[in-house]
Amino acid sequence: MPGQQNEVTFRFLAQPTDVNFGGKVHGGMAMKWIDQAGYACAVGWSGAYCVTVSVSGIQFVAPILIGDLVTVRARLIHTGRSSMHMAVDVLARALRSGEQRLATSCVMVFVALDSPDGHPTQVPVWEPRNEEDQRLQAYAKQLMELSKAMEQQVTALRSAPLAQ
Repeated sequence: MPGQQNEVTFRFLAQPTDVNFGGKVHGGMAMKWIDQAGYACAVGWSGAYCVTVSVSGIQFVAPILIGDLVTVRARLIHTGRSSMHMAVDVLARALRSGEQRLATSCVMVFVALDSPDGHPTQVPVWEPRNEEDQRLQAYAKQLMELSKAMEQQVTALRSAPLAQ
């Protein structure tokens, strides 16, 4: 039911197939988990097929090791007409010690489509419920402004003549 599910949590163990040559989960695997959780949350909120538009501010702050309990939490922090902004955190917990650490975080933007090859479609409006929601929504809006400024810079660079 659209407009109901504004958060998704995945939990699983980091496996040997998830790690790089250094024995830690590689960034590409963490990004895959982020995209999957974000997608599930976007579809849960919109009730529509969704596509990833951007991933902003991704930070890899602590390693994930084989056997860690991984929690990937995606939560809606802002909606536009057809877009949804998700804050996604990846936490790693050492099972023996119980120590939990933030491993990765980012903000993702998804757009709902009326079909897999279709056009953007309207999503239910999300309203912040508390101070943390308001803070995260403000952060999403800041990222939107930064993204617009970056687009303008790229457009300006594309139209500038190449230096010889």
